Amino acid sequence: MKTIKILFLLSTIVSTIGCSDLEENPVGILAPESFFSSLDDLQVAVNGTYGRVGHEDIWGRKFTLTIMVRGDMVDIGDPTTAQRRIDHNDFTVLSDNGMIDDFWPAMYQTIAAANQAIAGAELLDADEAEENEIIAQAYFMRAFTYFHMVRLFGDIPYLDTPVTDIQTASSIGSTPTTEVYENIIADLEFAETWLPNTQTTRTLPAKATATSYLSLVYLTIGNYQMAYNKAKEVIDNEGTYQLGLESNFQDLFDSSKQDASQEPLFAIDFQAIRNINQSDDGTDYAPPLTGIRSDEQYDLGGGWSVAVPSLEVFDTWDDRDYRKTVSFDATGIFNGIVEPYTVFTDFNTRAVNRPHIAKYTRFIGATANGNGRASETNYATMRYAEVLLIAAEALNEINGGSEEAHQYVNRVRARARNGSDFPADASGLSQDDFRTMVLEERRLELAFEFKRWYDIARRKMGTEVFGSTGFEGQKANFDVGRDYLLPIPNEEVLRNPNLSQNDGY
Repeated sequence: MKTIKILFLLSTIVSTIGCSDLEENPVGILAPESFFSSLDDLQVAVNGTYGRVGHEDIWGRKFTLTIMVRGDMVDIGDPTTAQRRIDHNDFTVLSDNGMIDDFWPAMYQTIAAANQAIAGAELLDADEAEENEIIAQAYFMRAFTYFHMVRLFGDIPYLDTPVTDIQTASSIGSTPTTEVYENIIADLEFAETWLPNTQTTRTLPAKATATSYLSLVYLTIGNYQMAYNKAKEVIDNEGTYQLGLESNFQDLFDSSKQDASQEPLFAIDFQAIRNINQSDDGTDYAPPLTGIRSDEQYDLGGGWSVAVPSLEVFDTWDDRDYRKTVSFDATGIFNGIVEPYTVFTDFNTRAVNRPHIAKYTRFIGATANGNGRASETNYATMRYAEVLLIAAEALNEINGGSEEAHQYVNRVRARARNGSDFPADASGLSQDDFRTMVLEERRLELAFEFKRWYDIARRKMGTEVFGSTGFEGQKANFDVGRDYLLPIPNEEVLRNPNLSQNDGY
């Protein structure tokens, strides 16, 4: 995975809406006709999309932390952390929230890089099949990015060509959510057609990546038949696509073993670098954000105790489930002595006396700077285990309580036992009971992997999970008429009268 050069070409060839500091007369813009002369140039342009996603504004911190704390499993630990983070946790977000102000333009810069690559392909005189195999990556990345944006914001500006007229682009209106999803599906279908069955690295999408994301898109919009069909297509061809469940759940989060794993469908690859050219390109902040304050056990200088599971999440998770052991750090090392989570604050007042997330601190490999800032971790944006759970959830909606749906869940549960007798195989559940069970299975299997908020939003579970019996207790500010969507950044609405703010903001 380390052979791909993350070249931030988009910083010189991309112009798009969503950047508050965009100049009307940018200098130094690289003309596409002078750059795209070979398939290698085309791949470099596509690589720009991967590089942008790995920026601190997106997967490095701003975007991922936002969706993590909005869920019901992760609460703010350090009470002195930035208010813009606390607002997402407490559902007090305003339209000028700093997290959104940073990742909104970064997402559109990723989309712009994909659009530039797609347009650049038209300038080449190359073999169609070879060209489409490369450009299919850009179609996937555009769909990948818009899929996150439409789930978070609903109606959004949709751009599918490079911006050549900034004034016109800055006045574009929002595209209806249904139309955005139609475009996402079309892009993924193109990617599915042209991507190879396998890639040399899971940081490049393959055919199964596009098909799996199609299954998740269909699940999200409630087209359960197509969600099942696409997931089943991947399952039936797992050998061809070289997919499987990692035998040891811990290995999924061990940076030294991730490159060889057959479970990721697509991964964001961090390479232990930080502040290239005084920027946050390629910087991974998940280890410090989730690590224990002043903890000595990983020689990182401790973490920041910002995103910390609620105690109820830990207490209600059965100890026999091996995924619990992998997911949590319930002890730390202070002054050379192992101490339980109940006394973490004795060693740092900004810590919190709760078990912390271990997935992003325990085996992060080499790291640049203190506190684990910039790891060697690969973040699987989708794993094969999720495809099995998508198939199970979708099939249950089509044919309630089917044996086939039970078996998909049982494949995932078998690994979670790790020699124990828990969790037991699921069997004989009604449609309603199975639905409850499979959503719970997703919560545990994919814990802290930036998935839970999307499940809450698509299943409209907010009233339940943010009520008095929820893991974090009553979230009094949660509003079902407002909080399933984020606000469009205020500066975007002020600059563009054709954009409408989401309800309640």
